[in-house]
Amino acid sequence: MSSDGRVAVVTGAGSGIGRAVALAFLGAGYRTALAGRRPEALLQTAALAGAGDRALPVPTDVSQPDSVRALFDRVVERFGRVDVLFNNAGRGAPAVPIDELPFEQWKQVVDVNLTGMFLCTQAAFRVMKAQVPRGGRIINNGSISAHAPRPNSAPYTATKHAVTGLTRSTSLDGRAFDIACGQIDIGNALTEMTARMTQGVPQADGSVRAEPTMDVQHVASTVLHMASLPLTANVQFATVMATRMPFVGRG
Repeated sequence: MSSDGRVAVVTGAGSGIGRAVALAFLGAGYRTALAGRRPEALLQTAALAGAGDRALPVPTDVSQPDSVRALFDRVVERFGRVDVLFNNAGRGAPAVPIDELPFEQWKQVVDVNLTGMFLCTQAAFRVMKAQVPRGGRIINNGSISAHAPRPNSAPYTATKHAVTGLTRSTSLDGRAFDIACGQIDIGNALTEMTARMTQGVPQADGSVRAEPTMDVQHVASTVLHMASLPLTANVQFATVMATRMPFVGRG
């Protein structure tokens, strides 16, 4: 499917995976909205792309309905439609035992990782149902942690399980409206957030060991491929991971 004139929305576009995917979309010719909490980081992403007015930075708090509504209103006003949403914004919590986890930290993770993804999905769904030509694609950033959790990761792991349920429900509910939904589960893509893995992270057996990582561009190219398919085809679930990381057989 040609990217000419197509419109993408990327949440969490100010750094890491979100930035890499946003740059991939812009590099492929998409008009791309860059959503995130930090305006200066969004402007940096736009500058790195060198895409001129095809990049639209929109400061957004995905956990707030009004902020999400304003994001999609701005995108439609500027670009006229939404063809792809990459639901990427997320956060974790400090790795502490579950019985010591403060409620506020639990809530912060749920508000961003789950509620934020729902709010963006809902807003995109409304636009995609109404636009002409109808339809679009939603790609959710899940995690391999939903399949094999790390120690002391209850908030993050629980929300990523829920993301898989949201992906399946959106995929089903979108059929009648030409809205496809898939999910990418990522393992050890090297970003600012995962750089610590090269120094050592806790393992299920109580040890601390360094883990292999992979270039984040492999994630970006996979998301771009998922987005490039015609709406008659869908990558429902994809896993992209560092080959030698301790995931298969982890624990």
